[in-house]
Amino acid sequence: MIAWTERRTSEYREVFLDRVRALFLSARGARLGHRSRVGRGCVVRRPWRLETGTLVQLEHAVYIKATGDEARIVRGSNVFVGCGSQFDISDSLSIGDGILIAPGCFITDHNHLHGRHDTVAAQGCVVSRVSIGDDVWLGIRAVIPPGVTIGSGAVVAAGAVVTRDVAPMAIVAGVPARLIGQRS
Repeated sequence: MIAWTERRTSEYREVFLDRVRALFLSARGARLGHRSRVGRGCVVRRPWRLETGTLVQLEHAVYIKATGDEARIVRGSNVFVGCGSQFDISDSLSIGDGILIAPGCFITDHNHLHGRHDTVAAQGCVVSRVSIGDDVWLGIRAVIPPGVTIGSGAVVAAGAVVTRDVAPMAIVAGVPARLIGQRS
């Protein structure tokens, strides 16, 4: 009985601390919805570019980087982001409602140019927005590069690298990600 009570108290304390961290992030300019939670070690660069719906949970060590003041990161409601996930956004990332993002996922909306005429670092980047529909599940360590749209209800398998748009209700896997089924 004591172990159960101690565990329950620890869980309540963790939820409380997550909500306090969310309040501090809001004080720095983020627009977080009601009952949002921010785990230990989360880093948000330019928090004033982040906007979420209600019940958004960022587990520990999530890294969100808006590379400039023109960047916009919008998350819906009931979004879960697993530990160690990274978001690197220059222009726009839109995430729908009811999303599960497993640990270690990486999402970016820009990529380096790589012509022969100059060094890669000197050539700058090309930017293309990323959009994720409602009720999407991104498996562990999925990679979503620039210009990809993931349709509502889609599932992206663990370790997949999505190089093309994913249709609604599709299940994709592999490198590069290919259609392996449909949600029924």
